[in-house]
Amino acid sequence: MPIFPQNPDPRSLTPRPADDLLSAGTRMGAVELLVADLDTMLAYYTDAVTLEVLAHSGDTAVLGRDGRTVLRLRQVPELPPARRGQAGLFHTAVLFEDEPALAAALASVAAVAPRSFTGSADHLYSQAFYFDDPEGNGVELYTDRPRHTWRREANGLLTLASNPLDPTAFLGEHLREPAGARPAAPPATLGHVHLQVGDIPQGRRFYVDVLGFEVMSDIGSALFIAAGGYHHHIGLNTWHSAGAGPRAASLGLGQVNIDLPTAEDVAALQARLTDHRVPTRHDGAVLRFEDPWNTLIQVGVAA
Repeated sequence: MPIFPQNPDPRSLTPRPADDLLSAGTRMGAVELLVADLDTMLAYYTDAVTLEVLAHSGDTAVLGRDGRTVLRLRQVPELPPARRGQAGLFHTAVLFEDEPALAAALASVAAVAPRSFTGSADHLYSQAFYFDDPEGNGVELYTDRPRHTWRREANGLLTLASNPLDPTAFLGEHLREPAGARPAAPPATLGHVHLQVGDIPQGRRFYVDVLGFEVMSDIGSALFIAAGGYHHHIGLNTWHSAGAGPRAASLGLGQVNIDLPTAEDVAALQARLTDHRVPTRHDGAVLRFEDPWNTLIQVGVAA
Protein backbone atom coordinates (compact mmCIF):
# COMPACT_ATOMS: atom_id res chain seq x y z
CA MET A 1 0.00 0.00 0.00
CA PRO A 2 1.31 3.50 -0.75
CA ILE A 3 1.95 6.08 1.95
CA PHE A 4 -0.79 8.71 2.02
CA PRO A 5 -0.67 12.13 3.71
CA GLN A 6 -2.67 12.66 6.86
CA ASN A 7 -5.79 14.76 6.40
CA PRO A 8 -7.79 14.37 9.62
CA ASP A 9 -11.28 15.78 9.87
CA PRO A 10 -11.92 17.73 13.11
CA ARG A 11 -15.61 16.75 12.99
CA SER A 12 -14.59 13.27 14.10
CA LEU A 13 -13.93 14.65 17.59
CA THR A 14 -17.44 16.03 18.06
CA PRO A 15 -19.04 14.04 20.90
CA ARG A 16 -21.97 11.90 19.79
CA PRO A 17 -24.84 10.56 21.89
CA ALA A 18 -24.28 6.96 22.96
CA ASP A 19 -27.55 5.95 21.30
CA ASP A 20 -26.06 6.97 17.94
CA LEU A 21 -23.04 4.67 18.30
CA LEU A 22 -22.60 0.96 17.79
CA SER A 23 -21.81 -1.00 20.94
CA ALA A 24 -18.17 -1.14 22.00
CA GLY A 25 -18.55 -4.91 21.74
CA THR A 26 -19.18 -4.79 17.99
CA ARG A 27 -17.07 -7.23 15.97
CA MET A 28 -16.85 -8.14 12.31
CA GLY A 29 -18.40 -11.43 11.31
CA ALA A 30 -17.61 -13.50 8.23
CA VAL A 31 -17.08 -12.12 4.73
CA GLU A 32 -18.84 -13.97 1.93
CA LEU A 33 -17.04 -14.26 -1.38
CA LEU A 34 -18.86 -15.28 -4.56
CA VAL A 35 -16.41 -17.41 -6.52
CA ALA A 36 -16.16 -19.09 -9.91
CA ASP A 37 -13.96 -22.05 -8.92
CA LEU A 38 -14.62 -23.28 -5.39
CA ASP A 39 -11.95 -25.99 -5.42
CA THR A 40 -9.17 -23.57 -6.41
CA MET A 41 -10.26 -21.00 -3.85
CA LEU A 42 -10.55 -23.62 -1.11
CA ALA A 43 -7.04 -24.82 -1.85
CA TYR A 44 -5.64 -21.29 -1.60
CA TYR A 45 -7.30 -20.37 1.67
CA THR A 46 -6.57 -23.70 3.35
CA ASP A 47 -3.17 -24.72 1.94
CA ALA A 48 -1.69 -21.23 1.72
CA VAL A 49 -3.52 -18.95 4.18
CA THR A 50 -3.94 -21.86 6.68
CA LEU A 51 -7.65 -21.42 7.34
CA GLU A 52 -9.57 -24.59 8.13
CA VAL A 53 -12.77 -25.91 6.55
CA LEU A 54 -15.45 -25.65 9.23
CA ALA A 55 -18.28 -26.79 6.96
CA HIS A 56 -18.65 -27.73 3.30
CA SER A 57 -21.93 -28.53 1.59
CA GLY A 58 -22.47 -28.41 -2.14
CA ASP A 59 -21.44 -25.06 -3.57
CA THR A 60 -20.66 -23.42 -0.19
CA ALA A 61 -17.69 -23.76 2.15
CA VAL A 62 -17.17 -22.07 5.53
CA LEU A 63 -13.60 -21.37 6.57
CA GLY A 64 -12.06 -20.21 9.83
CA ARG A 65 -9.79 -21.11 12.68
CA ASP A 66 -10.47 -22.59 16.09
CA GLY A 67 -14.19 -22.86 15.26
CA ARG A 68 -14.54 -19.14 14.40
CA THR A 69 -15.79 -18.30 10.92
CA VAL A 70 -13.68 -15.94 8.81
CA LEU A 71 -14.81 -16.58 5.23
CA ARG A 72 -17.74 -18.11 3.44
CA LEU A 73 -17.06 -19.14 -0.16
CA ARG A 74 -20.09 -19.63 -2.42
CA GLN A 75 -19.63 -20.85 -5.97
CA VAL A 76 -21.68 -18.85 -8.48
CA PRO A 77 -19.94 -19.52 -11.83
CA GLU A 78 -22.61 -17.77 -13.90
CA LEU A 79 -21.72 -14.35 -12.48
CA PRO A 80 -19.32 -12.09 -14.43
CA PRO A 81 -15.97 -11.09 -12.92
CA ALA A 82 -15.87 -7.86 -10.95
CA ARG A 83 -14.97 -4.87 -13.13
CA ARG A 84 -11.94 -2.77 -12.31
CA GLY A 85 -13.10 0.50 -10.80
CA GLN A 86 -16.37 -0.78 -9.38
CA ALA A 87 -17.27 -0.59 -5.72
CA GLY A 88 -16.80 -3.74 -3.66
CA LEU A 89 -14.02 -5.52 -1.81
CA PHE A 90 -10.53 -4.07 -1.40
CA HIS A 91 -9.43 -6.79 0.99
CA THR A 92 -10.53 -9.18 3.70
CA ALA A 93 -8.24 -8.90 6.74
CA VAL A 94 -7.44 -11.95 8.86
CA LEU A 95 -6.19 -11.05 12.34
CA PHE A 96 -3.68 -13.34 14.07
CA GLU A 97 -3.08 -13.28 17.80
CA ASP A 98 0.65 -12.49 17.72
CA GLU A 99 3.73 -12.22 15.49
CA PRO A 100 4.63 -15.95 15.59
CA ALA A 101 1.10 -16.91 14.48
CA LEU A 102 1.24 -14.37 11.67
CA ALA A 103 4.72 -15.53 10.69
CA ALA A 104 3.52 -19.13 10.43
CA ALA A 105 0.72 -18.09 8.05
CA LEU A 106 3.10 -15.86 6.08
CA ALA A 107 5.58 -18.72 5.69
CA SER A 108 2.79 -20.97 4.45
CA VAL A 109 1.73 -18.53 1.75
CA ALA A 110 5.38 -18.04 0.77
CA ALA A 111 5.78 -21.80 0.33
CA VAL A 112 2.48 -22.52 -1.43
CA ALA A 113 1.57 -19.36 -3.38
CA PRO A 114 4.48 -16.89 -3.32
CA ARG A 115 3.29 -15.03 -6.42
CA SER A 116 0.09 -14.00 -4.64
CA PHE A 117 2.10 -11.57 -2.45
CA THR A 118 1.39 -7.91 -3.29
CA GLY A 119 3.04 -5.96 -0.47
CA SER A 120 3.50 -5.30 3.23
CA ALA A 121 3.39 -2.39 5.63
CA ASP A 122 3.97 -1.40 9.23
CA HIS A 123 0.92 0.70 10.09
CA LEU A 124 2.24 1.57 13.60
CA TYR A 125 -0.78 -0.06 15.26
CA SER A 126 -0.44 -3.24 13.19
CA GLN A 127 1.91 -5.22 10.94
CA ALA A 128 0.35 -6.38 7.70
CA PHE A 129 1.07 -8.50 4.63
CA TYR A 130 -1.05 -8.31 1.49
CA PHE A 131 -2.00 -10.86 -1.15
CA ASP A 132 -4.43 -11.47 -4.00
CA ASP A 133 -6.30 -14.77 -4.03
CA PRO A 134 -6.62 -16.76 -7.30
CA GLU A 135 -9.70 -14.76 -8.35
CA GLY A 136 -8.21 -11.38 -7.55
CA ASN A 137 -9.78 -10.72 -4.15
CA GLY A 138 -7.49 -8.84 -1.79
CA VAL A 139 -6.35 -10.56 1.41
CA GLU A 140 -4.56 -9.03 4.39
CA LEU A 141 -2.87 -11.11 7.07
CA TYR A 142 -1.96 -9.02 10.10
CA THR A 143 -1.38 -8.76 13.82
CA ASP A 144 -2.01 -5.83 16.14
CA ARG A 145 0.48 -4.13 18.37
CA PRO A 146 -0.66 -3.62 22.00
CA ARG A 147 -3.34 -0.94 22.13
CA HIS A 148 -1.44 1.18 24.66
CA THR A 149 1.30 1.71 22.04
CA TRP A 150 -1.03 3.17 19.39
CA ARG A 151 -0.16 6.78 18.63
CA ARG A 152 -2.64 9.64 18.30
CA GLU A 153 -2.60 12.95 16.51
CA ALA A 154 -3.24 16.22 18.34
CA ASN A 155 -6.90 16.01 17.31
CA GLY A 156 -7.30 12.54 18.85
CA LEU A 157 -7.38 10.48 15.66
CA LEU A 158 -5.03 7.52 15.39
CA THR A 159 -1.73 8.05 13.64
CA LEU A 160 -1.59 5.90 10.51
CA ALA A 161 1.48 5.11 8.42
CA SER A 162 2.50 2.61 5.75
CA ASN A 163 6.13 2.14 6.67
CA PRO A 164 8.32 -0.55 5.07
CA LEU A 165 8.00 -4.05 6.51
CA ASP A 166 10.42 -6.67 5.19
CA PRO A 167 8.72 -10.10 5.08
CA THR A 168 12.06 -11.94 5.12
CA ALA A 169 13.21 -10.07 8.22
CA PHE A 170 9.81 -10.57 9.86
CA LEU A 171 10.01 -14.33 9.28
CA GLY A 172 13.58 -14.44 10.54
CA GLU A 173 12.57 -12.75 13.78
CA HIS A 174 9.23 -14.41 14.49
CA LEU A 175 8.94 -17.78 12.73
CA ARG A 176 9.14 -20.55 15.30
CA GLU A 177 8.45 -23.48 12.98
CA PRO A 178 10.38 -24.81 9.98
CA ALA A 179 9.50 -22.98 6.77
CA GLY A 180 6.53 -24.63 5.10
CA ALA A 181 5.40 -26.43 8.26
CA ARG A 182 1.72 -26.07 9.04
CA PRO A 183 1.06 -24.08 12.23
CA ALA A 184 -0.85 -25.58 15.13
CA ALA A 185 -3.96 -23.49 14.35
CA PRO A 186 -3.75 -20.64 16.86
CA PRO A 187 -6.93 -18.53 16.88
CA ALA A 188 -7.50 -16.19 13.97
CA THR A 189 -10.48 -13.95 13.36
CA LEU A 190 -11.82 -11.54 10.78
CA GLY A 191 -10.21 -8.34 12.04
CA HIS A 192 -11.61 -5.90 9.52
CA VAL A 193 -12.97 -5.46 6.01
CA HIS A 194 -11.68 -2.85 3.58
CA LEU A 195 -14.16 -1.70 0.92
CA GLN A 196 -13.85 0.19 -2.33
CA VAL A 197 -16.52 2.91 -2.52
CA GLY A 198 -17.37 5.69 -4.92
CA ASP A 199 -17.27 8.65 -2.54
CA ILE A 200 -15.76 9.09 0.93
CA PRO A 201 -18.23 11.74 2.25
CA GLN A 202 -21.14 9.54 1.20
CA GLY A 203 -19.50 6.54 2.85
CA ARG A 204 -18.98 8.58 6.00
CA ARG A 205 -22.63 9.62 6.11
CA PHE A 206 -23.78 6.02 5.82
CA TYR A 207 -21.27 4.11 7.95
CA VAL A 208 -20.63 6.77 10.60
CA ASP A 209 -23.70 9.02 10.79
CA VAL A 210 -26.27 6.26 10.20
CA LEU A 211 -24.73 2.94 11.26
CA GLY A 212 -22.86 4.38 14.25
CA PHE A 213 -19.19 3.62 13.65
CA GLU A 214 -16.64 6.21 14.81
CA VAL A 215 -13.87 7.71 12.69
CA MET A 216 -10.44 6.52 13.80
CA SER A 217 -8.25 7.80 10.91
CA ASP A 218 -9.00 9.97 7.90
CA ILE A 219 -6.49 10.41 5.07
CA GLY A 220 -8.84 12.02 2.59
CA SER A 221 -8.94 9.25 0.00
CA ALA A 222 -9.62 6.67 2.70
CA LEU A 223 -11.56 6.55 5.95
CA PHE A 224 -10.97 4.06 8.78
CA ILE A 225 -13.88 3.49 11.17
CA ALA A 226 -14.53 1.29 14.17
CA ALA A 227 -16.51 0.63 17.32
CA GLY A 228 -15.07 0.46 20.81
CA GLY A 229 -11.82 2.24 19.99
CA TYR A 230 -10.36 -0.36 17.61
CA HIS A 231 -8.12 1.03 14.85
CA HIS A 232 -10.68 0.00 12.23
CA HIS A 233 -13.37 -2.56 11.68
CA ILE A 234 -14.11 -1.15 8.22
CA GLY A 235 -11.91 0.76 5.80
CA LEU A 236 -13.36 2.76 2.91
CA ASN A 237 -11.27 4.00 0.01
CA THR A 238 -11.62 5.49 -3.49
CA TRP A 239 -8.10 4.61 -4.70
CA HIS A 240 -9.42 2.65 -7.69
CA SER A 241 -13.16 3.38 -7.48
CA ALA A 242 -13.72 7.14 -7.26
CA GLY A 243 -17.14 7.99 -8.69
CA ALA A 244 -18.35 4.38 -8.75
CA GLY A 245 -22.08 3.93 -8.46
CA PRO A 246 -24.10 0.99 -7.14
CA ARG A 247 -22.54 -2.23 -8.36
CA ALA A 248 -24.25 -4.92 -10.35
CA ALA A 249 -24.04 -8.56 -9.28
CA SER A 250 -20.59 -9.98 -9.94
CA LEU A 251 -18.00 -12.34 -8.56
CA GLY A 252 -16.14 -11.08 -5.51
CA LEU A 253 -17.79 -9.63 -2.46
CA GLY A 254 -21.10 -11.24 -1.56
CA GLN A 255 -21.92 -9.85 1.86
CA VAL A 256 -20.31 -8.40 4.97
CA ASN A 257 -21.38 -9.61 8.40
CA ILE A 258 -21.33 -7.51 11.57
CA ASP A 259 -21.83 -9.11 14.99
CA LEU A 260 -23.42 -7.07 17.78
CA PRO A 261 -23.49 -8.14 21.45
CA THR A 262 -27.28 -8.23 22.01
CA ALA A 263 -30.63 -8.28 20.24
CA GLU A 264 -31.27 -4.83 21.74
CA ASP A 265 -28.22 -3.53 19.86
CA VAL A 266 -29.60 -4.94 16.61
CA ALA A 267 -33.00 -3.36 17.29
CA ALA A 268 -31.39 0.02 18.00
CA LEU A 269 -29.49 -0.15 14.71
CA GLN A 270 -32.66 -1.06 12.84
CA ALA A 271 -34.40 1.95 14.39
CA ARG A 272 -31.59 4.26 13.23
CA LEU A 273 -31.76 2.83 9.73
CA THR A 274 -35.51 3.31 9.67
CA ASP A 275 -35.14 6.91 10.87
CA HIS A 276 -32.80 7.53 7.93
CA ARG A 277 -35.16 5.76 5.50
CA VAL A 278 -32.75 2.93 4.75
CA PRO A 279 -34.78 -0.16 3.72
CA THR A 280 -34.15 -3.18 5.95
CA ARG A 281 -35.25 -6.81 6.20
CA HIS A 282 -35.33 -8.69 9.49
CA ASP A 283 -36.20 -12.39 9.50
CA GLY A 284 -36.18 -12.69 13.28
CA ALA A 285 -32.54 -13.76 13.35
CA VAL A 286 -30.56 -11.26 11.27
CA LEU A 287 -30.98 -7.73 9.96
CA ARG A 288 -30.10 -7.12 6.31
CA PHE A 289 -29.65 -3.93 4.31
CA GLU A 290 -27.46 -2.48 1.53
CA ASP A 291 -24.96 0.35 1.62
CA PRO A 292 -25.06 3.06 -1.09
CA TRP A 293 -23.05 0.81 -3.45
CA ASN A 294 -25.31 -2.25 -3.08
CA THR A 295 -22.97 -4.07 -0.71
CA LEU A 296 -25.17 -6.41 1.33
CA ILE A 297 -24.63 -6.10 5.08
CA GLN A 298 -25.99 -8.65 7.52
CA VAL A 299 -26.12 -7.87 11.23
CA GLY A 300 -26.85 -10.39 13.97
CA VAL A 301 -26.08 -11.23 17.57
CA ALA A 302 -22.61 -12.64 18.18
CA ALA A 303 -22.65 -16.37 18.86
